[in-house]
Amino acid sequence: MSGVTRPITIAGGGLAGLSLGIGLLRRGVAVTLHEAGTYPRHRVCGEFISGVGESTLEKLGIADQFDDSVSLSTSRWFDAAGPIGSVPVFGRGISRWTLDQRLKTEFVDAGGDLKTGSRICPGEAVVWAAGRVRTDGKWIGVKCHVPGLPLAADLEMHVGSNGYAGLAKVEHGIVNVCGLFRKQKGTGGKDILFQCLRAGGLHALADKISHANPDPSSFCAVAGFETGRQAGPHFSIGDAANMIPPFTGNGMTMAFESAELALDRLLEYSFGKMTWQEAGALVARAQNKRFARRMRVSGWIHPLLTTRPALVASLARRHFIPFNFLLRLLR
Repeated sequence: MSGVTRPITIAGGGLAGLSLGIGLLRRGVAVTLHEAGTYPRHRVCGEFISGVGESTLEKLGIADQFDDSVSLSTSRWFDAAGPIGSVPVFGRGISRWTLDQRLKTEFVDAGGDLKTGSRICPGEAVVWAAGRVRTDGKWIGVKCHVPGLPLAADLEMHVGSNGYAGLAKVEHGIVNVCGLFRKQKGTGGKDILFQCLRAGGLHALADKISHANPDPSSFCAVAGFETGRQAGPHFSIGDAANMIPPFTGNGMTMAFESAELALDRLLEYSFGKMTWQEAGALVARAQNKRFARRMRVSGWIHPLLTTRPALVASLARRHFIPFNFLLRLLR
């Protein structure tokens, strides 16, 4: 594409940063991407994608990366006492270990300049895709992979008194276990997932996972964050702009959608048709419009799940919770 005069720099090589970089490169824009870590690696993530449209993936040039993802169509909800409800889902499962590596390879093959183990500061022509804003939050996210773990549905959600855990099928017969729990004194170390599950009353689930020989290399945890709108730098996308509670299955989708929303504005900036400040402001406005309802609905459900789980379970068992309606609101 002739006439491009301004290169783009991306801070953060997660889903939003990599997919945006690929989309720009395919349109002739020079892109340098700085990623603090390396590839491949495990990340705390539900690894369940729900609601992303094929048109979004095609526009970014990454649709073929999902051809062998696992189709997920059923889900069941549980608390410590047992099942509390079920709802059809429409999603796909793929691990971040696999997906990040694929997108990284695609980015490099398309001509992108990837710098791993590298951090940069916000600035002109720097798209901020470096993830959640670090705060003294009250949550901890934990994750592991469990090969061959039997599930009652493609996706299981387990609600405890201190948070919740989602179990989703991904590639090669692996089940991804990812949970969000309130931080408590005395928890930590390699057994933190089981500590959190047991602290929330989910003893049977903790036993089931531990007896299934989870992959020890897949255990990881993150802390120091709050869900909701993030106070990221100018021109932030992905989790750096909006971090939705993980029970929605929408975090990965929003990463791709925010990259799509940024793509055209960055092309206009690169061609000199608008300033950096104008481009960033338009993308922020577009993200707020696209994600406002999802963030609002999830922000209402999340406190109920984490502060009134017994009430939620009681209402669900009496079929007083409109799961299908709520699912539509989160898409």
